Amino acid sequence: MTFPGNNRLESIWTARASISGQPDAPTRRRLSTDRVGNAILWPLAALLVIHRVFILAINGDTTDDFTTVHSAIRRFLDGVPVYNEIYHHVDPHYLYNPGATLLLSPLGMMPGFGFARFAFIAANAAAIIAALGLLTRMFGFSLRSLIWPATITAAFLTESVRNTLIFSNINGLLLLALVGFLWLLLNEKLWWAGIVIGLAILIKPIFLPLLFLPLVKWQWQTLLGGLAVPALFNVVAWPLVPGASDYLTRLAPYLAEVRDYANSSLSGFAVYFGMPEWLQTLWFLIFAAVGVVGGVTLLRWRYSDPLLWASSTAGLLLTGVFLLSSLGQMYYSMMLFPWLFTLLLRRSVFHTWPAWVAVYLFLSPDEWFSTRWVDYGRWMNFFSPTLGWALLVIITAVVTVFWWRSESRDTVGAGSPTPGTPRE
Repeated sequence: MTFPGNNRLESIWTARASISGQPDAPTRRRLSTDRVGNAILWPLAALLVIHRVFILAINGDTTDDFTTVHSAIRRFLDGVPVYNEIYHHVDPHYLYNPGATLLLSPLGMMPGFGFARFAFIAANAAAIIAALGLLTRMFGFSLRSLIWPATITAAFLTESVRNTLIFSNINGLLLLALVGFLWLLLNEKLWWAGIVIGLAILIKPIFLPLLFLPLVKWQWQTLLGGLAVPALFNVVAWPLVPGASDYLTRLAPYLAEVRDYANSSLSGFAVYFGMPEWLQTLWFLIFAAVGVVGGVTLLRWRYSDPLLWASSTAGLLLTGVFLLSSLGQMYYSMMLFPWLFTLLLRRSVFHTWPAWVAVYLFLSPDEWFSTRWVDYGRWMNFFSPTLGWALLVIITAVVTVFWWRSESRDTVGAGSPTPGTPRE
């Protein structure tokens, strides 16, 4: 005897069909508006890139991540203890582990600080452009379509890209690593996917949760590579980096602290406003639970809709890290670009207007400082990304549960007998 409920139970963890309209093989689509769109968008994209790289980034700002990194690497090459900074000062600190120091050491060998800084800025700008091109191809569009220049234009208008280049940060290269990891994983190049995500984890451990993607499909090669690369680099680097043990004794305690400045995470919000610990814990558990709901529901489409699933799950995991870890900074939001590309699919979290409110909050470069509403403007300037990340986690859970319920009703409806038809 067959019961409709059995089909419903079977479909909880695995969907039977794609919901995004993703083609089995990318078709490299073109659009009827490509000719006009390219004529408009490529000049805009080129001018924005030139302005961000040659004006804003060269001018720099008070925050200068490159000088901190370059100085630490020079200490390494000169045989001086690397982790010798005064960590109770609010100046930018060198936070990379010994393995990452070894990986980044070629920066310190370049001729001249100014040349090295410009080369680093240019490499990150090029990496962002390349990542957007690869995403364009991943989502089925030709590089001759207007999608690529449109996304370059949009990206270089965001706070994330602007400040990555102005602060001469490494996030552009990390974005390319993230996109490369997703492409390699989706194309079953599992060892290479593990190596690429392992290098990203080596530089910034915030990428470690992305190993959830190969874990749930038991792609052990990627898991092994993702864990082995940072481990091996640190094993090799530990005897080479002067004062490597200071990373554990001096820097690790500093990293464990929640700082109350330039920190848009939930814990940074709580410390800034003096939130009671029990209330902070409650909010942490609530948002963690909501994120789990979204992540578990998305699992249904890991086989039938891998592009939608991988891009959305990676975005949700990273959003959770930005929101719930001890440190979240607005320009981390660049790592959500692959998730934003799901807008091009038939279904996406970003087909809902509240999701774009969230996007505005964590990507817009708008300043909220106000001479009339002084406190509110300052708070909004510091914590708009906090609100945006939290809102996106909630929206993802709601939307994906709605997809699941809608698909379940369709499945039950298709399996139910018509009126007057006897059951077996």
